[in-house]
Amino acid sequence: MGNKLKKLGEAELEIMQVVWDSENPVTSNYILKELQGRRKWQLSTLMTSLARLSDKGFINCDRSTGSNLYTSVISENEYKAGASKHFLEKLYNNSIQNMIATLYNNRQIKNSDIEELRDFLDGLEDE
Repeated sequence: MGNKLKKLGEAELEIMQVVWDSENPVTSNYILKELQGRRKWQLSTLMTSLARLSDKGFINCDRSTGSNLYTSVISENEYKAGASKHFLEKLYNNSIQNMIATLYNNRQIKNSDIEELRDFLDGLEDE
């Protein structure tokens, strides 16, 4: 994720999650149906968000089939890696240790979470 890639708002992230979760290109009606229960949107509202996502470089719209088919340009992992890096830099001075300490000191993570993290790190070292 380059520095030029914009941040996703909450609603945009929900839309992208639908696109990422689908193995095939999706229509706006499919996205609207998947967002039911979370968003009380009209199709026009969704279309505005899809246009914005396209302008930001997150999705591509294929109009060649007669219906607009949306696919992601940026993978979920690419976005998460970039967003995580930005988050860590901005809030924790680029230190994972600072982040974990803050979460632990504020009782946001438990000892069991620490054990899980320790096991994960041990597994990385074994590889």
